[in-house]
Amino acid sequence: MTDDGIATIWVYLSTTPLLGLTITLVAYGIAYRAYLWSGSNPLLHPVVSAVTLLILFLVGTDTPYEAYFAGGQFVHFLLGPATVALAIPLYQQLPKIRRLWLPVLITLVSGVTIGALSSVAL
Repeated sequence: MTDDGIATIWVYLSTTPLLGLTITLVAYGIAYRAYLWSGSNPLLHPVVSAVTLLILFLVGTDTPYEAYFAGGQFVHFLLGPATVALAIPLYQQLPKIRRLWLPVLITLVSGVTIGALSSVAL
C-alpha cells in the first residue's frame, strides 16, 4: 500500500466513528498476540496493553478522546452484556467460591481499598 493510500484511509477513518472501533480492535489484537507470545505473562495482559496502545495512539496522533469514543461506544455498549455473561461461569464455580470465601473476601477488600486509595491519591 502506498503512502497516498494510507493517507486516504487515515482521512476517511478520522472523520467517521469507525476510527474508535478500528483502533480498539487493532490495539487489542496486537496486545493479545504479544500476551500469547510472552507465554501469557500477566504483565502483558491484553487489556492493560491495549489501553496503553490506545493512549499512545491518541496522544501521538493528537486525536481528541471524543472523536475516538464516537466509534468506541460500540465496544462500550457491549461491556454491559459481557459483564452479565460473567455470571454464568461464576455460578458454575459457586461451590469453589464458597469453599474459598476467606481468600476471596480478603482479595476483594484489598482491591477495593487499593482502588479507593489510588483514586484519592491521583
